[in-house]
Amino acid sequence: MTHGSRGKLYEVFRGTIADASDFDPTADAEALYNAMKGIGSDKEAILDLVTSRSNAQRQEVIAAYKSNFGQDLIDDLKYELTGKFERLIVSLMRTPAYHDAKEIHDAIKGAGTNERCLIEVLASRNNKQIHDMVAAYKDAYGRDLEEDVIETQTHFDHCDLYAAGEEQWGTDEAKFIMILGNRSVTHLRMVFDEYEKIAEMSIEDSIKNELSGDFERLMLAVVQCIRSVPMFFAKRLYKSMKGLGTADNTLIRIMISRSEIDMLDIRECFRLRYEKSLYNMIKVRKRDCILVFFLEMFPLFTIAYKMWELSAMTRVQLRPTVRPAPNFDPAADAQALRKAMKGFGTDEDAIIDIVARRSNAQRQEIRQAFKSLLGRDLMKDLKSELSKNLERLIIGLMLTPAEFDAKMMRKAMEGAGTDEHALIEILVTRSNQEIHAMNAAYQDAYKKSLEDAVQSDTSGHFCRILVSLVQGAREEGPADVERANADAQELADACNADSDDMVMKFMSILCTRSFPHLRKVFQEFVKCSNKDIEQIIKKEMSGDVKNAFYAIVCSVKNQPSYFADRLYKAMKGLGTDDRALIRIMVSRSEIDLFNIRKEFKETHDDSLHEFIQGDTSGDYRKTLLILCGGED
Repeated sequence: MTHGSRGKLYEVFRGTIADASDFDPTADAEALYNAMKGIGSDKEAILDLVTSRSNAQRQEVIAAYKSNFGQDLIDDLKYELTGKFERLIVSLMRTPAYHDAKEIHDAIKGAGTNERCLIEVLASRNNKQIHDMVAAYKDAYGRDLEEDVIETQTHFDHCDLYAAGEEQWGTDEAKFIMILGNRSVTHLRMVFDEYEKIAEMSIEDSIKNELSGDFERLMLAVVQCIRSVPMFFAKRLYKSMKGLGTADNTLIRIMISRSEIDMLDIRECFRLRYEKSLYNMIKVRKRDCILVFFLEMFPLFTIAYKMWELSAMTRVQLRPTVRPAPNFDPAADAQALRKAMKGFGTDEDAIIDIVARRSNAQRQEIRQAFKSLLGRDLMKDLKSELSKNLERLIIGLMLTPAEFDAKMMRKAMEGAGTDEHALIEILVTRSNQEIHAMNAAYQDAYKKSLEDAVQSDTSGHFCRILVSLVQGAREEGPADVERANADAQELADACNADSDDMVMKFMSILCTRSFPHLRKVFQEFVKCSNKDIEQIIKKEMSGDVKNAFYAIVCSVKNQPSYFADRLYKAMKGLGTDDRALIRIMVSRSEIDLFNIRKEFKETHDDSLHEFIQGDTSGDYRKTLLILCGGED
């Protein structure tokens, strides 16, 4: 796309991030390397450094990192960080042209197109920015940006498409394209004034009357940018935060792309138009308070960062991907399953189609019907006919949730090694009722209490944490504000105690208080200590104790996001942790797998469906994809 003779779309460049004084790229590269060295990463150190350097300085740090350590800094950051924090930091490390190219590529890849992102980026950049973005897109993706945009079958590449002939669209559309795409900003502002005198309506109203859909939105965006780029972005930011939820990617994209250009002007436009500060509106949204940094510069970073990803999950509707099948007939399903396993060979497709498309309650009815009608044990038949991961997955689906959890706990502790991550995941994320049912199922299946098994297989503080969780005695109900303040202060005071006392105090609160209460505690902890509890846990604790407390914090803040991260780690890199993959897909399919799917996509760019598709195969993959419930 080109803007013809269009010049700069704004007169004054007033950003909130400038070059750091006494800048030493080699020292910065070493600091980042140390922040990512070993187990875990020092997010606070990374954020402190990256956000207090200009983009040009960040490019010098990237070069110094490669020179000193022989590694790609952006690749290392992607590996060490996750979620919106990764997206933010990696986006800051890219040059503006490559950041824009990535946003355009993300907007047009996959099944759907993010037209509003395309409109925002293409309408607001000046000639040089567009040319640099086109070159960066070609370098990064080996493709022509113009051709990729045209393939979306929209009017985005309007200047060059107009050259192909007016008859492609209507005359009105072509005239708008010709004028808006090829005149200077100063000239167009005068044209708009004269147009309003002649037509007795604004150019915006005329566009709304004559055009429609994405093309209307594009032309309006161009006009708004000609009038005032800062006001255009102020409106975009307001819309990204208005109503329920926050358009996180839009918020991050704008805050990054304008932080060194005109963020001060955007702030002022926002205040004038909406009679509230952009700082306060972002802060109120809670999930993205880290972005407040770009508004007020580094002194406010401390408060902004501490609120990172504190989300009001109590208000989010949890959605499953597996629901009860309509017109359910357990006898017919039992007969169909018997037929699928009878004789030579096994009809895996028939088994998958029934088991994966029924709710767990319906599967239990099928088990009973199979026994009463055919005098056979369905579980034994399935085990004899299926094998490997498909068998594990189908059997997992056929067990009750309590039986399945008990089995997963047993598997995590049997043999030479212990799967501590599995123990943590299950005990941290289950409700009291689920833990009580799991305890009973474990006792019934293995003739031993789950608590005894945990005590036999673990030790020290980690054992004490797990035993506390195994009790299923977590408090329930909303937050008690006065008590939350006291709990937060106790946690803050414990940070100055010796390590044993600190762990015991954290355990007494994190393992017993309700999740809504803990959300309030974490917020108050920031005020008490000026630190984030997640960072305290990572810095002051280690090993399984750290992992257990960290899992509790993540689950309290956003449990679907916690599971999305667990799924990502199960499939990331070489090899697949099939046990973790099966455990989460089975246990969450009737609770919140849809939410997990959405968090996965938002956090890792690729969809859960795509990850499963690429990481598994055969009937095992087919069953997992049915449970996944669709693409995003």
